[in-house]
Amino acid sequence: MGKLYDEIDEKLKKYIENQQMFFVASAPLSEEGHVNVSPKGLDTFRIFGPNKVGYLDLHGSGIETFSHVRENKRLTFMFCSFEGPPRILRLQGEGQAIEPCDPEWDEWASFFPEMKGSRDIILMDVKRIADSCGYSVPLYEYKGQRDVLTKVFNKCDAEKFDAIRKKSNLESIDGLPGLSNTVAAETDYL
Repeated sequence: MGKLYDEIDEKLKKYIENQQMFFVASAPLSEEGHVNVSPKGLDTFRIFGPNKVGYLDLHGSGIETFSHVRENKRLTFMFCSFEGPPRILRLQGEGQAIEPCDPEWDEWASFFPEMKGSRDIILMDVKRIADSCGYSVPLYEYKGQRDVLTKVFNKCDAEKFDAIRKKSNLESIDGLPGLSNTVAAETDYL
């Protein structure tokens, strides 16, 4: 059944790297606030060391994870097997949200592929690593990554990204601060 790990060893690293998607969960401090769970795909997750991971976050319809991490650092990543032996793996820890106007951006962005629509990087200092059986997770056959988001982003210019950012990335649904107003104007990642 479930097991705790001190670090991401080679077996866990291989398991994580073989997953085609992961989930990120975060929440604001306010008990009236909304808990957020987001599925993520594409080539966006990286393992930086035995207790350090992160992912490249792309523009979307909300800015919950970024806002929650900036407020309180609480973060969980979950991987689960949809093919092969059943397994669920959770990485829990303290997050850091980096946007392109932050001094650390260039250093961390160099670990990821250049992707149009990149808006921030979420890093985690992993404090707890736990797996569980995953016996009730259904089996699905992987057919490939969707290309809809990249096709949409490839049609966007800086003005369109500004509009997306202003509409849904300046604050969370609970009113927490999101991206800085100057992100698109100060970067060349679009």
